[in-house]
Amino acid sequence: MEKSLSTLDLKRLPPKAAQQVRLLLEGDFIGRRENVLIFGNPGSGKTHVACAIGQELIRSGRKVMFATCGLMVQDLLAAKRDLKLRGFLKKISRYEVLILDDIGYVQYAREEMEVLFNLLADRYERGSVVLTSNLPFSGWESIFKDPMTTAAAIDRLVHHSVILELNVPSYRAEQAKKSRQNQSESTNARKEE
Repeated sequence: MEKSLSTLDLKRLPPKAAQQVRLLLEGDFIGRRENVLIFGNPGSGKTHVACAIGQELIRSGRKVMFATCGLMVQDLLAAKRDLKLRGFLKKISRYEVLILDDIGYVQYAREEMEVLFNLLADRYERGSVVLTSNLPFSGWESIFKDPMTTAAAIDRLVHHSVILELNVPSYRAEQAKKSRQNQSESTNARKEE
């Protein structure tokens, strides 16, 4: 399914989060270089919300880059290995918004954590980051491995930010349940014939 505004069911979201999404679609947060931090359980719609916001911003002429956190870390490590990290960060800085999806799903080694921190520090007050995570801040030490680095990363992200909390049931689990119910109903209907 395409993860766009037209397929995003804002009614599924908590009312406060739905209102925040409507405001974010206007793009005013970009001029203020605010970050958008989207938290929720797996299947709650974090990636869908981030993609919908990103696509609407692109339609309005904004430069937006999307990457999963894992792939971004790989690209950062490759740039560091090739002594091109500064150039890679400069290239990314051309985007007004960087969407980093799924921070926290992968456990990072120290070197991976360092390049991720470098990216976040480089964008601080220079460009907006839209970040999705299933981990609350209290679990971020598992990402950054060090209490001081964790605190510094969180501090930079939340200093100018909008935080969306999507505490809703898994969309995928709901869809799977509906699908099983429909299959069961059609099987029962055939048996009755």
